[in-house]
Amino acid sequence: MDAYTSFAQVYDELMDNIPYDEWISYITSLLHEYNITEGLVAELGCGTGTITEGLAAAGYDMIGIDVSPDMLEIANEKKIANGFSSIMYLQQDMCSFELYGTVNAIVCVCDSINYLSNTNQITTVFSLANNYLEAGGIFICDFKTKHYFRDVVADSVIAEDRDDVSFIWDNYYDEEQNVNELALSLFLKEENNLYRKTQEFHYQIGLTCEDMIRCVEQAGMELLAMYDAFTHTPATDDSERVYVIAREKHHEGKLYI
Repeated sequence: MDAYTSFAQVYDELMDNIPYDEWISYITSLLHEYNITEGLVAELGCGTGTITEGLAAAGYDMIGIDVSPDMLEIANEKKIANGFSSIMYLQQDMCSFELYGTVNAIVCVCDSINYLSNTNQITTVFSLANNYLEAGGIFICDFKTKHYFRDVVADSVIAEDRDDVSFIWDNYYDEEQNVNELALSLFLKEENNLYRKTQEFHYQIGLTCEDMIRCVEQAGMELLAMYDAFTHTPATDDSERVYVIAREKHHEGKLYI
């Protein structure tokens, strides 16, 4: 089954343990470090729009891009309810996204990059980012490392029972294929007090710092920094989540909008 279908209905509720305000503050601080304090910013893999709205509240003109119509439906409902009607949401695959013009920055967080199938696709995303960024614009993305999937979550099961939804989160990491498989069983409460079971499968690849350095270079961008998440400490392959900051770099063959 496709990921983020039934999960979209309860995504925000089940992610209520994520300190989004801190994450948004960190992303904003990185943008400010490179003098991007306003203007157009696009978010790839925006999901239900929580980060998108947070960056809009910080003063940016936001475009949110996601491949899941279910997630974007909720994002559009939220933007009206929360007073962010100026946000534009686009249903596009990040490996082939198109913008109407250039933007000052692009962000791709919450390990959306890990959902791509291989490093060739990641290089494609960096290349597209390089194309749609203003001169000197910044691309910020994060990723979960191979260490995280192999040594931290590995073969683990998480279950939680709530009033209106319960879930079983069954994780398996295939080291030979370098793929983390997450089988998510959801039990959604309906009007008759019965629960409807749905199941989704999520697949993510494990990545190393060397993988990402190579992708940035192959895309023709300039690597500025790789940080252990939410710090300014240089990342290593023992980091669990890593932030990458890359800068637009003109090269032969770049298409200017």
